[in-house]
Amino acid sequence: MTKRVLNYDGSFEGFLTCVFNAYEQKLLVVEIIPAGENQNQLFSKTETIITEDLKAQRVLKALKTKMSIQGLRRIKFAFLSEKPGIEFRLYEMIRYIFSMPEKAELDYSHPVVLDVSKTAKQVGREKHRMEAFVRFRLTKDNIYFAIIEPDFNVLPIITPHFKSRYADQKWLIYDVKRKYGVYYDLSKTEYISIDLPKDIGVSGGNSEYFEAGEIYFQKLWKEYFDSTNIKSRVNMRLHVQHVPKRYWKYLSEKSPFA
Repeated sequence: MTKRVLNYDGSFEGFLTCVFNAYEQKLLVVEIIPAGENQNQLFSKTETIITEDLKAQRVLKALKTKMSIQGLRRIKFAFLSEKPGIEFRLYEMIRYIFSMPEKAELDYSHPVVLDVSKTAKQVGREKHRMEAFVRFRLTKDNIYFAIIEPDFNVLPIITPHFKSRYADQKWLIYDVKRKYGVYYDLSKTEYISIDLPKDIGVSGGNSEYFEAGEIYFQKLWKEYFDSTNIKSRVNMRLHVQHVPKRYWKYLSEKSPFA
């Protein structure tokens, strides 16, 4: 049987389509890679998989009969980690789950199950931090705008939080690392891709793009933060533990320009 490397479009539905085709055609899959990435298997045949929603839904439906909601959430979170080789590890886990009678998702003695669980936890932590550390700025178009640059692709899983919390205002969260964002227009969300000006900044305010009142508020907030921050009582180790330095650039209270 010829070894196969499956090439797909990078979407979760595309990955599930890969799983469906592998089972349907009884393929010997040795690697699954998103478009644009180089394969590691030199002596394998590469097959491009076209995403088909019906096939993806059939795999998802089958997984729901074998896994808990939490287990499915771990698979989705681990997929969003974008770690090299995560697709094949997830494929191995899904094969293991389908081959076992019950509760295989909780068998942490299996190396792939344990690895996926650890990866999902990392993504979950990043999700919660992004929900806490995103800072919106009001643009002259009356849209609340925020830039993020997370380690993992958490934008799809933080969107429900912001849609619920800020349902009465238009907002846009843009992932500059992955060059796409989510825009909420008071009724629905949609994914967009735009060219951002280089001087728009991650935090603080630029009078060319943001309301004067917004810039004033950010400066006021930074002054308040500085005035209530008693330097002699600062426990920097604890502070960095709760607010890692890599998130400081998103926070107006940390911005040198606010």
